[in-house]
Amino acid sequence: MKTLYLLRHAKSSWDDPSLSDEERPLSPRGRRAATAMAHHLRREGVAPDRILCSPSLRTRQTLDHLVPVLMGPGNAGEVLFEPAIYEAAPHQLLALLQSTPPEIYSLLLIGHNPGMASLAASLPAPDGHDASLAHLQRKYPTGALATFQFPHVEWDALRPGSCRLLSFVRPRDLPAP
Repeated sequence: MKTLYLLRHAKSSWDDPSLSDEERPLSPRGRRAATAMAHHLRREGVAPDRILCSPSLRTRQTLDHLVPVLMGPGNAGEVLFEPAIYEAAPHQLLALLQSTPPEIYSLLLIGHNPGMASLAASLPAPDGHDASLAHLQRKYPTGALATFQFPHVEWDALRPGSCRLLSFVRPRDLPAP
């Protein structure tokens, strides 16, 4: 059984119009949301074997809030910054996930919309209609985390409709840090 976590970066700032999209930092609200998500991940015992992160500033800053939880003592996961995640279409994100080695059992991808939302909405098996799926399909806000279980040994078998959605957590669902 594999576990896939899809985390959209936390809220970014638009305060400096001279910055390129890739250079936009987290806003104060985004920093609070990333901290709240870090507390949530700690409570849930999340410790992915691998983290794939877009190289944009806002995704790296989101990751910075999570690293003390995800990479703390006893957590030996690796972090890879993957340029292909930035502005990736859902099929490109899926191809990236499918190239994951089989020895990786849990994977966290930190990326961007609209690709992240489209990919997440495509992964659940058609019979998994619950409140979490309805929220995910309606809107995938900044800082939101979708958790999937994937019943195959090889990541290259990952396909739309092949996963079970375990949870969909938005920053507003979490207690303030």
